[in-house]
Amino acid sequence: MLNEMHFKGLFGALTLIFAALGYVNRGHRYSWWTAAGSAAVAGLSVHYDSFWMIVTAGLAMVWALISAMNSVDLGWRVRAGMATAVALGAFLCVWPTLEGLSQGKIPCPAYIKEKIDFRLVAGLDLRGGLRLVYTVDVEEAIKDKRNRYYDDVRQELAGAYGLKPADRPATREELNQLAEKVTVDKARGNAAALLIKFKDQADAGKLEPIVTKFQTELLRAPGADPQTIQLKIRNNIETDIRERAVNQAKDTIGRRVDELGLREAAVTIRDEDIIIEVPGQDEKSFAEIREIISKTARLEFKLVDDTIDFFDPIRRATTEGLPQGVSFFAEEAPVGPGKTNRVTQARMAKGPGETMKQARDRFREWLNTLNPPADHEIGLGILSEADESGLMQEVGWRTYYLYSKAEVTGDQIRDAQAQPDQDQRAQGGWHVALAFTESGSTRFEQITGDNIQKRFAIVLDDNVESAPRILSKIGGGRATITMGANDPQKQLEESRKLELVLRSGALPAPISPSNEQRIGASLGTDAIKQGIYGALAGSALVLIFVAIYYKVAGVIADIAVLFNLFLQIAVLASFGAAMTLPGIAGLALTIGMAIDANILINERIREELRLGKSPRTAVDIGYDKAFSAIIDGHMTTFISGLILAQYGTGPIKGFAVTLLVGMVVSLFTSVICTRLAFDWWVRGMRVKTLDIGLEGHDGNLQTRARL
Repeated sequence: MLNEMHFKGLFGALTLIFAALGYVNRGHRYSWWTAAGSAAVAGLSVHYDSFWMIVTAGLAMVWALISAMNSVDLGWRVRAGMATAVALGAFLCVWPTLEGLSQGKIPCPAYIKEKIDFRLVAGLDLRGGLRLVYTVDVEEAIKDKRNRYYDDVRQELAGAYGLKPADRPATREELNQLAEKVTVDKARGNAAALLIKFKDQADAGKLEPIVTKFQTELLRAPGADPQTIQLKIRNNIETDIRERAVNQAKDTIGRRVDELGLREAAVTIRDEDIIIEVPGQDEKSFAEIREIISKTARLEFKLVDDTIDFFDPIRRATTEGLPQGVSFFAEEAPVGPGKTNRVTQARMAKGPGETMKQARDRFREWLNTLNPPADHEIGLGILSEADESGLMQEVGWRTYYLYSKAEVTGDQIRDAQAQPDQDQRAQGGWHVALAFTESGSTRFEQITGDNIQKRFAIVLDDNVESAPRILSKIGGGRATITMGANDPQKQLEESRKLELVLRSGALPAPISPSNEQRIGASLGTDAIKQGIYGALAGSALVLIFVAIYYKVAGVIADIAVLFNLFLQIAVLASFGAAMTLPGIAGLALTIGMAIDANILINERIREELRLGKSPRTAVDIGYDKAFSAIIDGHMTTFISGLILAQYGTGPIKGFAVTLLVGMVVSLFTSVICTRLAFDWWVRGMRVKTLDIGLEGHDGNLQTRARL
């Protein structure tokens, strides 16, 4: 079997051979030396395993070799080399698709299938599939924006009171001092409002510069009582947040779908809904799609506040009415170098037959009644215990008392990779290694340096994955997320899914499934067959008519049209497009357009032959005169396709894209490829007669002209 060394040796030998031929054959030296340079680049690309660079250099080498031949003239050889390179590149792009369509009768090497991950596949209307509808919780996106204003307003007020210098943010101690002078709260029941209450009403004027600073975003309004001032996000800003959240969610889901290798899936939006349509019938794949898509993947690093025993007063005051399974426990928590604090936490054991999600929802419902301060929140983490065999099992949930402000967020992560644990005690476990961006790395190092011997919670989708103790300042911009106490295979699956969603980005707001439909091929098997047969029959009749009417020139036109069709399929395959019945109709339409272009060319050539021009002159003038009409026809159709692609959806957009690709490819095959054939005919073969078919006046089968 050929390996890397064989290919390096092959391209190295070709480089030397072509360089020597360029030295010997001085008339074509530039073509030979271009081929030598391309072979050298291909060999270097093999070394670095750059597949598409190998392909590009190889096609350039073929182009140069054809240019080095002695046929016709240099201009013709350059155009012939380009057409050959395009044909070979198109075949390479469509090769894996052809293997699938032929059910293996056209085998594709494993190396090429591995490197070319795009395919042309059947669309939803041809083979059915799954339609999922998710609703974006835009209120959460508004709440996130409100929370950022909460932090900004507190920082500005701390500066207004002179509690902090202007060149740095306020510390937690300084914010605690601010709380003695003014209360800043997040309005309950209104995700877009902040409530500000000054202890001394004479200080209310300190808010005016802040209102002026944020006047384009926040609107001042009266509160529920005279002492309370409300700052509310303006309606236009709120609308922008909603639209941006939906569009960002669509883009993120699209990236996740692409990461799964489902490029034929369609992702569209309707109001606050996101619609995902996935062709196919694989239930296992559908289950994976649901799980990956629904993960919000909001990653946040938050400090645990173990200096306050939030749950102890609740434990003392609560004698009855606790939800089933809820209890309290105490733990020694680190609060600084050499310091610990005994804090109370709550936990809930899942009931018999209850899932972890059901237990969490029940626990969260009770916790929401506790109303922690605005700058704190209650986080939940999985509670695990060892069973009789020593394996860790998930038995319920436990609480963490967190600062609500996220010190580092998922958008500051540059990369995520699933990796096996190197610790021998991990028994084959897995984790996800995170690499931060430059700003994220700086922030992570600063936070860990300022909070040594405190707990730093890693929160993913509102679940505390872990809350490790910070032992020292952590530089290098790296962190890890452990995969809990599941068995290694389960950890591997979860780590790879987490890697995928983190790399594709977090959703700007949670989404919830609102509808799901399993749909069959919407057109039915008979309709599909009839549609395909109709397109094939119509195209075949056109090709046969042209071949009979224009004789040899008609055969050239037919070959160009078939080449056109092949190139269109290759381009669509390279997009990872899904072929629908409207797309097939678009292919049939472009065949008609390509034939029309060739008819214009043939008729122009016939006119010049009737005037007594030589075959060579007739071809040159015929192409020149037909070009403007061809451009006009293609441009008007292209503009129509652009409009359909811009404003159409679903099948209409598929038809438009196919039409646009067809118009571009048709110009190439009609104007360049057929011209190559005619130039070979009149210049290479030096014919005295062009077989253009029926003359029209005297019924002769050939139009003749003298050289």
